[in-house]
Order: sequence, then C-alpha cells, then structure tokens
Amino acid sequence: MDVISVIRTKRDRGELSPEQIDWVIDAYTRGVVADEQMSALAMAILLNGMNRAEIARWTAAMIASGERMNFDSLSRPTADKHSTGGVGDKITLPLAPLVAACGAAVPQLSGRGLGHTGGTLDKLESIPGWRALLSNEEMLHVLDTTGAVICAAGDGLAPADKKLYALRDVTGTVEAIPLIASSIMSKKIAEGTGSLVLDVKVGTGAFMKNIEDARELASTMVALGTDSGVKTIALLTDMSTPLGLTAGNALEIRESVEVLAGGGPADVVELTLALAHEMLAAAGIKDADPEKALADGSAMDVWRRMIAAQGGDPDAALPVAREQHVVTAPSSGVLTRLDAYGVGVGAWRLGAGRARKEDPVQAGAGIELHAKPGDSVVAGQPLMTLHTDTPEKFEYALASLEGTYDIAPAGTAFSATPIVMDRIA
Repeated sequence: MDVISVIRTKRDRGELSPEQIDWVIDAYTRGVVADEQMSALAMAILLNGMNRAEIARWTAAMIASGERMNFDSLSRPTADKHSTGGVGDKITLPLAPLVAACGAAVPQLSGRGLGHTGGTLDKLESIPGWRALLSNEEMLHVLDTTGAVICAAGDGLAPADKKLYALRDVTGTVEAIPLIASSIMSKKIAEGTGSLVLDVKVGTGAFMKNIEDARELASTMVALGTDSGVKTIALLTDMSTPLGLTAGNALEIRESVEVLAGGGPADVVELTLALAHEMLAAAGIKDADPEKALADGSAMDVWRRMIAAQGGDPDAALPVAREQHVVTAPSSGVLTRLDAYGVGVGAWRLGAGRARKEDPVQAGAGIELHAKPGDSVVAGQPLMTLHTDTPEKFEYALASLEGTYDIAPAGTAFSATPIVMDRIA
C-alpha cells in the first residue's frame, strides 16, 4: 500500500477500498504519511466526496486509532449531545445537568472555541477553580456521583481525528461533509455513549449556511451513529441570529445559570427543553419532565454538584471585563435582523475567542445584546454592550458589527424563523 495510489484514487473520483482507508488513517497517525500528502487527500475528498460505505469505514478507522470508553458500570442509561457550533450557543451548560436531573447520565466531552464560534470548555473555565482535564477514572466518578460531566476529550480518543482536524483547519478543507461527519462521530462513538442527539446549526453563524447542506451533514451523521449501534437523531436549528442575549465566556455562564434558575432568554430555554426531550426519549427514559426539573431547582442542584466535583466554586463571582462600550440604535423602529456571524466575530475580536488553539481567551470579554429581532427599539437606546479588558480592541470589534443589523419602520411585520427547523432520525 502506498499513499500516492490512495490520493490518485480519490483524485480521479474513485472509491477508496476498506484496505486503503484503514492503511492511510493508521499510517498518518503513526507519521508514515506526511501532512502534505494527507492534505492532498483531504482536498480530493472535499472536491469529489465519499459514499456512505467510505465514510463509515473512514470513521471506523479513526475510532480504531485509539481507545474506546465504556459506561456499562453506570446504573443509568447514557445520553450525549453534540452541537456543530454557533454564536451564543451555551446550550450544553444548562442541558447536561437538566437531563441528568431527569435520570440519564450525560458524558459531555466538549471542545474549545476557534474563530467566531465559542467553546464550552472556555466558558466553564471562567468559573474559578473549574478543571476541564480529567482522567478517565475521574470522569467516571463525576458521572457516577452527579449524573453529568463536561470535560475535555482525552488524548486516547480518536487521535487520528485530532491530527487530521488540525490539518483541515489550515488547508481549507474544514467544510468537507465526509470529514466533518467522521470527525464528530468518531469521537462520539469512541466515547461510548448509548444515545446521541445532534444539534446541527443552520445559518450565517454556522458551518452549514443553508438547510440543504445541513440536512446532508445531519443525515450522514445519523447513519454513522445508527450503523454503529448508537441511537442517533439530529435537530436542524437556526443560527442566523445569536442564541440568547450573550456571546462570551463568563457572560454565557451567567445566562446559563439564569436558565437553570427558571428564567433566562426564551430561545435558550426553548432549545434546551427541545434537546432535553430528545435526549431522554433516545435514552429510553419515559415520563421525565424537564420543564419541572428547571422550575423546582433540581437541575440547578445537579449543576452545582457537577461544577464542585470538577474543582469549581458555583458561588464564586464570575470575571467581569474592565472596559465596556455601548452601541446604540441609530433610529427607531423594529429590529428585523441581527447577524450571528457578525456578532460572533465581534466577540472574538474583543478577546472571547482565539485565532489559534494555543491562544488565551479573556473570561469577561464578549457582547451583551439588549434587543433581538422582532423587538421595538428607540433611537439612542442601547442595542448591545461590548466587554473587553483591552479597550484598543473596540475599534476592531465595531468594524465587524457594521451592517450586522437592520431596523425597519415601526409597525413593520416581523416573522421569526423557528428555532427547530427539522428533525432527522
């Protein structure tokens, strides 16, 4: 087997054999196949695609590159959720303790932000003392004692994916649907969850800008999970507008705690509950009442135990940025558009995100929204507040917000896009 023949097969629109796929993933993981050679293959896959059999074998080979976790020792059924990423997408934070409060075990392996999309681990690290890195034994202990854990994936899970993901990020091949699907599902299947709900974002703030591409990605991932014995469903959800009223690490923690306390923005609550119902049904838990678990404080109790079990102080004051800048409405009327991508880039430029994986983030940086599409606004009222520790970033962030919102005359009819746009199972 040699890498040139593998590249040529896909370059010429051929189907890679199982043997070719197994060999190239293993050889790349071991360093036998060079980055430039895998880059060529990734670009060929982006341009020419893969069929279902190829994607399934590629995913299996990435799983086989590392260890697999096992939750058979737990007394509860396991349910996990994965989001393809968006702006203000803090849903994992209230969702994991909520589903645990209803009887499932939630092993939530999460990631860090890159570019305009926020990372769950970065958000949680704004809580003093909280630890993202747990050993497998620690992860199981937290899961067993609290019902939920949110932590970083260990180096042993799908190491081929970790290496290939970094390569795709710098070679213009991130958008390849076969590679997105196999990247997500190799980690989730290796993680060992019994059921999985996928939140596939659609819109300007998402990887998938249109619903057709999102549906193709969701269908591919559902098939991969189902074929591997994991009960898998997907919701296509709107990411044309930021979720909630915050984009930024500590800002989103604060908003998530509001949801767990029975309040919070309506769109965050709606999507959290929709995903909770899907996760509980997939785990086979009947008669659960997530609405009640939010209202009676039981979800909040799980949150507090989970944070404390990972070294965090759930009562500690969250970091606050040293500088603020208010953006006001230039005219009166109805806010009809607020672009998720522009807000995400603005929060990133303020210090909430990173350009490279090794970059630090500011815990208090981000954007606080004071109006959402459909709201009436008055000229001069605050539309958003920008937060950062480095005021020289304001100009750069404000440039990304130009043209991100529209205000129509008062009385203009407004029709919101539903948060849940489709369901694929």
